[in-house]
Amino acid sequence: MLKESKESKARLGRLETKHGLVETPPVFMPVGTQATVKTMSPPNELEELGVEIILSNTYHLYLRPGPDIVQEAGGAFILLWVGGAGPF
Repeated sequence: MLKESKESKARLGRLETKHGLVETPPVFMPVGTQATVKTMSPPNELEELGVEIILSNTYHLYLRPGPDIVQEAGGAFILLWVGGAGPF
């Protein structure tokens, strides 16, 4: 955490992943339900909006498409961030 507001409890921080740094907040963080961001198409639209991170429910990925398919795809990062570059 880099800063914390004494008035509103808002916080400014940095999330470090093996794919890069994500600045928080403010950040547009779409949710990838069952490995897709349903309202965004094509994938480069996410990049154009400046998306640096996608939330995913790993339990949903476990149920469908299943751990074998997620592993074959190279993991949730690859499955969700098709063609994307940068942090996740």
